[in-house]
Amino acid sequence: MSEPQTLYDVIGGEARVREMVDRFYDLMELEPEFAGIRALHPPSMEGSREKLFMFLSGWMGGPDLFVEQYGHPRLRARHLPFAIGSSERDQWLRAMAWAMEDIGIDEALRLRLMESFYQTADWMRNQPG
Repeated sequence: MSEPQTLYDVIGGEARVREMVDRFYDLMELEPEFAGIRALHPPSMEGSREKLFMFLSGWMGGPDLFVEQYGHPRLRARHLPFAIGSSERDQWLRAMAWAMEDIGIDEALRLRLMESFYQTADWMRNQPG
């Protein structure tokens, strides 16, 4: 019996996760509809790009790069300094959905990922509405 594939394997490994994260941040920079979440980031988003890539690598079952470098993600605690409401949650989700579609992630996999991303993004809200 072979071991079950991880999401990391299914999506295409390091190169595909990197491509998805890069497209996500490119969209955030380019598209006015993401101005709300762009404003929550520093002028240079290179550090943010790298941290999301590292986090998603481990979250999807690949190398646990974020934990190795920074320790437990503590996502909610790390995001508490930022005002995150429904609008910011929805912008994040829309940008990620768009990024996955743009790089050609299979629709069934996109839907599976979006369910998980929604749960996490909704849990990150720290503002009413």
